[in-house]
Amino acid sequence: MRNVLLPLFLFYTLSATSQNFRTQFEQSGGTESPTYPAIIRWWKALDAAYPQVKMMEMGPTDAGFPLHLILVSTARTFDIKAIKQQKKNIIFINNGIHPGEPDGIDASMLLVRDIVQGKYSLPSNIVLAFIPVYNIGGALNRSANYRIDQNGPVEKGFRGNAQNLDLNRDFIKMDSKNAVSFARIFHYLDPDVFVDNHVSNGADYQHVMTLLVSQHNKLGGVMGEFMSRTFEPGLYPLMKKKGFDLVPYVNHFGETPDKGWPEFWDSPRYGSGYGTLWNTFSFVPETHMLKPYKQRVEATKALMESFIEFTELHGKEITSLREATQRNQQQQTTFPLAWKWDRTKSTTITFKGFESGMKKSEVSGIDRLYYDRTKPYEKQIPFFNTYIDTFSVTKPKAYLIPQGWWKVIERLQANGVQMQRLEKDTILDVEAYRIEDYKSGARPYEGHHVNSNVQVAKTTKKVALRKGDYYISLNQPGIRFLIETLEPQAEDSYFAWNFFDPILGQKEGYSDYVFEETAAGYLKTHPDLKQKMADRLAADSTFRKNGSAQLNFVFQNSSYYEPAHMTYPVYRLTK
Repeated sequence: MRNVLLPLFLFYTLSATSQNFRTQFEQSGGTESPTYPAIIRWWKALDAAYPQVKMMEMGPTDAGFPLHLILVSTARTFDIKAIKQQKKNIIFINNGIHPGEPDGIDASMLLVRDIVQGKYSLPSNIVLAFIPVYNIGGALNRSANYRIDQNGPVEKGFRGNAQNLDLNRDFIKMDSKNAVSFARIFHYLDPDVFVDNHVSNGADYQHVMTLLVSQHNKLGGVMGEFMSRTFEPGLYPLMKKKGFDLVPYVNHFGETPDKGWPEFWDSPRYGSGYGTLWNTFSFVPETHMLKPYKQRVEATKALMESFIEFTELHGKEITSLREATQRNQQQQTTFPLAWKWDRTKSTTITFKGFESGMKKSEVSGIDRLYYDRTKPYEKQIPFFNTYIDTFSVTKPKAYLIPQGWWKVIERLQANGVQMQRLEKDTILDVEAYRIEDYKSGARPYEGHHVNSNVQVAKTTKKVALRKGDYYISLNQPGIRFLIETLEPQAEDSYFAWNFFDPILGQKEGYSDYVFEETAAGYLKTHPDLKQKMADRLAADSTFRKNGSAQLNFVFQNSSYYEPAHMTYPVYRLTK
C-alpha cells in the first residue's frame, strides 16, 4: 500500500520553506491563529529545516495526543544534563493552557522563526524550551463564539480541556494526563525561568501587557529579594524600549482601579505558584483582552525577548541564587504555609487607565459600569505587593505514607520525589495529625469539594508500618513541594484537594439497642471516661438532652472506636 503520509509531510515542509515559514497569523494580517494540527505540522517542518530546533513527544494528554516539547539551542546542544553542566540557563515557556488565549502560541512561532533565520539573536548562554500547545483538548474545540469579550483572533479554543478541566488549576492536584506530563517535563528541564502565557479579563485600561510574577515574599530569601528589586523591575525598561508600557497584573474587576489593587495571590495550584515550590523564577504574562490580537501577539513576543535579554545579563546570578536557595532550605527549620495581604505597605506604579462611570443598561434598565476611552489618564497609584506569613510548620526529617494512598504517591513520583520503600514491617515513633475540624466547599471546584480552614491536633505515638510503605526524606530537592502538599493545613495540600477524604467517614458503627449495655459496662470499668462524660453533661445542655449523642460519646472515647477515623495517614518522622 502506498504511504501517502511521508509525501504529504515533505510537501508541507517544502511549502513552508518556500513561504519562509510565514505563519497563519502573519498571512491573515494578525487576525487568525492556526488550528492545533496546523501548529504541530508547522513545528515539525521547522524542526526538519533547522538544526537549532528539536521537537519531542513527552507524554500523553487527556485528548489522546502527545504533549510536545520544543528545544531551541544555537549551539545545537539538546542534552539537558550537558546544558546544566555548561551553566546555561533554561527559559521554559508554556502556551495554550487556555486555548482561547492563543497569544503565546503565535508569538512563540514568530520568535523561534526569527531566531533560526537570524532576525533575532538568541544568546549562547540561553536555551529555550516551549510547549507549543498545552491544552490540546481545548485547542481542538474551536469556535468564533468563545471568549466573546476578547478582541480576536477570529476563532479561538475552549478554556476547558478534554475532561473540561481548567489546567491552570491542575498543577498540584494533577487530575489530567496533561498535568502529569507537564510535571515530568518541568523536572526534566529544571528551568531557571518559567513563563506561562495568558490573556487577562477584568477592567479596561491602556496597557497591552500586564505581568503576574512569583509573589516575592512567598518566594522568599535571596530569590524573593532579587525578584522584587531586580528581575521584575528590570523587565519594565526592556519592554519600554520595545514600545510597551508594562504594568503589574491588574487584579481588579470593578470600577476604575486608580486606588490600587493587591498583588495576585499565586497559590501552588497556578503555574507561577507551582514554579515557586521548585525555586524557579516564574511569570504569567497577561495581555489585555480588549486590545487587537495583532498588538497582543507583538507584546507577548516582545516580553519573551525581554526575558531572554534579562537572563542573558543575569544568568549566572540566577543560577547562583537558585543553588543558594536549595542549600538554605536544607538548613531551614520552619516553613510558612499561610499568608495574608498587608494593607499597610505598597509601592507606587504608573497606571494608564480610562475614566469610568455608570449609565443605564439597555438590557436591564439598571445602572451599569462603562469605561470612557475618550478620557484616558495616567496616574501614580499604590500597588499592594506585600504578604506576611501567618502560620508555619517545622520541617520533619521525613514523611511516611502507607502504600494504600497510591494516588498521592503517584503524584509525588511524577514530580521526581525520591522515596524509599520499607523492607520489612516496622513500628516507629512518629508525629501524627488528627483532623479536628475543616470546611468543605458547598459546590464543586474543578472536580473537587475543596477542604479549607483545617484544624489539627498533633500527637506523638507509635505506628505500625508495613513492608512496602514509603519513607520520604526531606534531604532532597522539592522540600517546599513536599511540605505544601503533605501538610494538611496548606492551601493546596493533597488533603485540601480531597485525596484523603476517606478518613473523614467513620466505617465502623454500632446498633444502639445492643451497644447500650456495652456502653454502660464500659463506663463502670473506666471511671476516667465516666468523669469526662459528667463534665460534658454539666457544661452542655444540648448534650444532656440527646441520648444518641451521649451513646456516641462513649463509643468514640472507647477502645471500640476505629483509630483510622479522622487520623491523617501521613506521618512525620522527626528523629
